[in-house]
Amino acid sequence: MSDETGAQEPGRVPSTAELADRAAIAEIIALHCRGVDRADEETLKSCYWPDATTAYGPESVPAHGFCAELVPAIKTFRHTHHMVTNILCAFEGAQARVESYLVAFHYLAGPDGEDSEMTYLGRYLDRFEKRGDIWKIIHREPVMSWSQNAATTHDADHPALSALRKAARFPDDVVYK
Repeated sequence: MSDETGAQEPGRVPSTAELADRAAIAEIIALHCRGVDRADEETLKSCYWPDATTAYGPESVPAHGFCAELVPAIKTFRHTHHMVTNILCAFEGAQARVESYLVAFHYLAGPDGEDSEMTYLGRYLDRFEKRGDIWKIIHREPVMSWSQNAATTHDADHPALSALRKAARFPDDVVYK
């Protein structure tokens, strides 16, 4: 049960239908991270309704166009790794306001061999919409808490790591095999 602001009582036991809705929303958020990290435009677009918007800058833009532009931008990094935690949902019928905490790592290969890593910490403020039995993002706005930049300490030749499979972009990553 929600109050007049749409807030729900903390600690309330959710119904099985609400648990299913929360799982569908969490899947979309996780798929979006995969889409970014693998530079997979179709996966990114699948997270948004065709009429969705994003506000990664001062103005909202069509989300599907943003996804197309994000792919070449993300490829400027050798690797990225996005993790989302603390997903909080407030349901209002077929709408949900969702706040997710984000930690994202960006590995930038320097032309002089001086590689760097940028760590970004923030939140996604999403509005989700349910159409039929499908939840997708109708609007996303990231909010930054802070970021930090440092020289990388990555050692690809470390004996404990050298035998592991390496991450790649779409369609070469092992997840697509």
